[in-house]
Amino acid sequence: MADPAVAPGGYSAGGRSSSKAASSPAENYHMARRRTLQVAVSALLTECGFESAEKAAVESLTEMMQSYITEIGRCAKSYCEHTARSIPTLPDAVVTLIEMGFNVDTLPVYAKRSQRMVITAPPVTNPPMTPKALTAGQKRLHPAYIPSHFPEFPDPHTYIKTPTFREPVSDYQVVREKAASQRRDVERALTRFMAKTGETQSLFKDDITAFPLIAARPTAIPYLSALLPSELELQTLEETDSSEQDDQTDSDNTAGNGLNDDPRADKENSMLPPSSVVPSVKASEENMIDNPYLRPVKKPKVRRKK
Repeated sequence: MADPAVAPGGYSAGGRSSSKAASSPAENYHMARRRTLQVAVSALLTECGFESAEKAAVESLTEMMQSYITEIGRCAKSYCEHTARSIPTLPDAVVTLIEMGFNVDTLPVYAKRSQRMVITAPPVTNPPMTPKALTAGQKRLHPAYIPSHFPEFPDPHTYIKTPTFREPVSDYQVVREKAASQRRDVERALTRFMAKTGETQSLFKDDITAFPLIAARPTAIPYLSALLPSELELQTLEETDSSEQDDQTDSDNTAGNGLNDDPRADKENSMLPPSSVVPSVKASEENMIDNPYLRPVKKPKVRRKK
């Protein structure tokens, strides 16, 4: 208790000087309410017989009073909304005080005390207006069949559809740069995934986690992967073989039709054994080599447009 006496209405604390003006209307509004609470606390201290008070003590009491009043307002609002109302009334405040453990019967006696100090009304300050996030379209009014006390319609931007069309980027340079950056990101992500899930080797013995490298896995036959054909080569070979078989089947069918049409061919075929065609097919199947590297080179046939 070293500071000078606290006069009602003359104390201003809160960590800021009273001469320092706030920078925004919202700060001005809150600072004015805070000063009013400090004046009320100073008046209560004077009524209780205190002649002086430290700044920290007054600030602590002001914070406690503000928290208590805030809790009363929050509980009264919740009780009000529980009964489908929007504005709290006196019964809501009374139920809140009872719920918080306050004896409501002592309020009239305390209000009629003789040593009560009158505090001047705080200056009128307008509450800060909350700016709207977005305004689009014209706000709708209630139709005739909806009473006026019902809540208003929400802002139009919450239900108005505003489509936006963006032209696709077709510039060659932009497309190539985007493809290159995507490829680099994919490679980097796969490298990090393999480094985290598999064995790694580090360039530095002291810090193993710095610059991890994917560990090379030794194989028994290292040159086997170079000798085996890739999937693309196998697919090309299969397509080439299937096209040759189709051409051979077409040529055999054409030749067979020609022999049947020619009477001389019937006579020549009558001289041949009936199983003359089967051995040639079997012989060709026996001469087929499974190893693709030992097969003769086959060039894909280019079909000419008729």
